[in-house]
Amino acid sequence: MEDIIEIQNLTKSYKMYKNKKSKLLEVIFPKCNKHTEFKALNNLNLKIKKGEMLGILGKNGAGKSTLLKIITGVAVQTSGSVQIKGKISSLLELGTAFNMELTGEENIYQHAQVMGLSKQDIEEKKQEIIDFADIGEHLYQPVKTYSSGMFARLAFACAINVDPDILIVDEVLSVGDMAFQLKCFKKFEEFKKKGKTILFVTHNISDVIRNCTRTIILKQGEKIYDGDVKDGVELYKKIIVGIEENEEENKKNEDKLITYGNRKAEIVDYKILNNKNKVVKVFENDEEVTIKLKIKFNEDIKEPIFAVSVKDFKGLELLGTNTMIENKETGTFKKDEEVEVEFKQVLPLAPDKYTISFGCTKINGKGELEVFDRKYDAILVEIMSKKPIVGIVDMKTEIQINKK
Repeated sequence: MEDIIEIQNLTKSYKMYKNKKSKLLEVIFPKCNKHTEFKALNNLNLKIKKGEMLGILGKNGAGKSTLLKIITGVAVQTSGSVQIKGKISSLLELGTAFNMELTGEENIYQHAQVMGLSKQDIEEKKQEIIDFADIGEHLYQPVKTYSSGMFARLAFACAINVDPDILIVDEVLSVGDMAFQLKCFKKFEEFKKKGKTILFVTHNISDVIRNCTRTIILKQGEKIYDGDVKDGVELYKKIIVGIEENEEENKKNEDKLITYGNRKAEIVDYKILNNKNKVVKVFENDEEVTIKLKIKFNEDIKEPIFAVSVKDFKGLELLGTNTMIENKETGTFKKDEEVEVEFKQVLPLAPDKYTISFGCTKINGKGELEVFDRKYDAILVEIMSKKPIVGIVDMKTEIQINKK
């Protein structure tokens, strides 16, 4: 596949002043340097191929929106180059492309004209946009009266129905309802099949896992990861909880186990047992198993949270629980003390291979999640089923037919 976007040495800097007086002094006396420099993007290099759906991850302030604004031409870089082949349609901020005084219908015409569509093209596309937005009589009201959900519906409908080569979406879908989001993601699939390119910014890692073909992570304006979606999401989880990559503490072993945390407590053993108390890695989806953890405490800790989750091979969490969700008090543990934790349950999943992950965490005094130890993809299991299953979970349905 050819590169449809090529970014080289991209930097975007902003002047930062302590106050308005400092800025005024620098304007009056250009040689009087009263500012510091903030780099929203720093020497970024990126190539995006035709047909990719690129998930862009990063904490607030990482440079995600700045990158998209430069690609779309809303902002201008300080240095570096951006080469784009094809027509871009974007959803960066709700309503920015709309005239607030015009109706939704009038804004459809205005948006299409800005995108270079002829009057004939607009008439051909208009009904598709109206049907996709599905906002009823609100279409004929000024958009200043719209809710954020209506904005999202109309903005997305306009953006995707002008037949772009590149679609850019920045967090807009988070304001839509579930039915609308499903409709949007179906459209993403259509776009990918047509070989179109999508740049997708979101904090919802499940959406990235389900839909993206590649991911990058930005941190303080720099690209720190570019590659496989699953590995990228695991790294992003570490960044969210403030744990940096460390060669000694955050390792991937040959079994693809991902482990990290501050080690105030450690998960030192884990296994899955059947009802005969034998270790198993293959079992039926209607069979009760016991997931057992052993945790050693390296410091005194009050009310830790013990967690378990099940993921598919893409890294999507399908099932999971923890002691906080289950309202289970865990107590106080002293340094060097050990505890065994058991999760007894059925895993009613479709027959396939899955990974089991574990965690020992705590909500600290600041209300933040503190990770003592996490072990992702710790155990590979194969779940069997006595009957065919539609989807990923056995619904355990009881059917009753009453003939009258």
